[in-house]
Amino acid sequence: MSSEARFVSTEMAITIHGLGKCYHMYEKPFHRLLQGLNRRRRYARDFWALRNLDLQIRRGETFGIIGRNGSGKSTLLQMIAGTLTPTEGSVSVNGKVAALLELGSGFNPDFTGRENVYLNAAILGLTRPQVEERLQSILSFADIGDFIDQPVRSYSSGMVVRLAFSVIAHVDADILIVDEALSVGDAFFSQKCMRFLREFQKKGTLLFVSHDAAAVTSLCDRAIWLDAGQLRLEGDSKAVVEMYMAQQHAKGREALAGEAVAVRGAASARGSAVADDERDCRSALLAEHDLATRFSVFHFDPDATGIEFGTGAAAIKQVELLDDRLHALTVVEGGEIVRLRIAVELKSDLDGLIFGFYLKDRLGQRLFGDNTLLATIADGSVSGRMGEELVAEFRFRMPTMPSGSYLFDVAVASGTQDDHTQHHWVHDALEIKASDLTMRHGLIGIPMLDISISKAQVQ
Repeated sequence: MSSEARFVSTEMAITIHGLGKCYHMYEKPFHRLLQGLNRRRRYARDFWALRNLDLQIRRGETFGIIGRNGSGKSTLLQMIAGTLTPTEGSVSVNGKVAALLELGSGFNPDFTGRENVYLNAAILGLTRPQVEERLQSILSFADIGDFIDQPVRSYSSGMVVRLAFSVIAHVDADILIVDEALSVGDAFFSQKCMRFLREFQKKGTLLFVSHDAAAVTSLCDRAIWLDAGQLRLEGDSKAVVEMYMAQQHAKGREALAGEAVAVRGAASARGSAVADDERDCRSALLAEHDLATRFSVFHFDPDATGIEFGTGAAAIKQVELLDDRLHALTVVEGGEIVRLRIAVELKSDLDGLIFGFYLKDRLGQRLFGDNTLLATIADGSVSGRMGEELVAEFRFRMPTMPSGSYLFDVAVASGTQDDHTQHHWVHDALEIKASDLTMRHGLIGIPMLDISISKAQVQ
């Protein structure tokens, strides 16, 4: 921790200035020895795992860090945790830090799980009486049974994560760092960890690293995208993740098939393109009717969407939500049949066309979606010639959802399920807003056909 920590505002949990970490890379092992013997000549080249990073993370904030393997994420977390010394710059931390970094870091493989609990907890600042007081709770959370008294070298990767996470969950940390650990454990333990993290968010600062885009957008307030040791983007977690995913798709297609994929749009929250008076009119209409869910539907505006990417061989020109009689909807009741219509203009001759969509909540979590691929396989490949306009329609029953904003992502691609090219993907193409509170539990509600209570007959 930097000596500058005492000068940092107490509103900031972490302050980073000009941070960098450089490693010396030697072509051959004996060059390291020669470097020690001859200081006048350089046998190594410099590799900057991270450089020129400035960042501030507020107290109580949940902060995401995304990037490809080798982008500098783990290096950054280790310097924040104090297990790695910066080459340049400073890291100032206000509060007690607990970190779950590399798998099994801090554990002695020859010690039993119980012995490692005492060792790891002591490293994180707990006294022996404090560990003994919390031991049963730690073991219960880890839930690895009799393996607790076996050497850690005999543990599976999931068991190591269980024990490590259980320890950091009981050390009363102010700042918690979690690096890709939840991807190793089983589904039940992952859910237990997520419940703990959501409780921790109410009182502490969380740094979360994951390749799971949905987890980052769901948990995190803000995020950064690291690329080759450099800061590429910082901001709202949903916007940063969507820009990152779009760029990764573009790079992947270019590397795999040599196809150029352009990414357009600003990584920032999109304001609705609907005028205030139009909103007021719809609000008045909603007030007059006793609608089940009360969805307001806002029109597609190609100049006011989220991030877009694709080859440009096809362009999405219109996105509409219609009723079953093909009338454009401005207000939707949950439970009725609707049609999502996507109109696309082809800029090139294309075969194997696929149309698809997702509906997301305000955090970017995908609630449901579909594409035309299965229908294409059944009916033969869908093709089109340059200049033609194709229209895809998805007919479904609108679910009920909690109040808030929901956004449709729409896309047109070509190829197969395993190998396809995105020609135009539009984030946040169409917005619907649920303004009622009738649906209270979960992400999506389903219409109850019948609810009854009866007493069982006593035999």
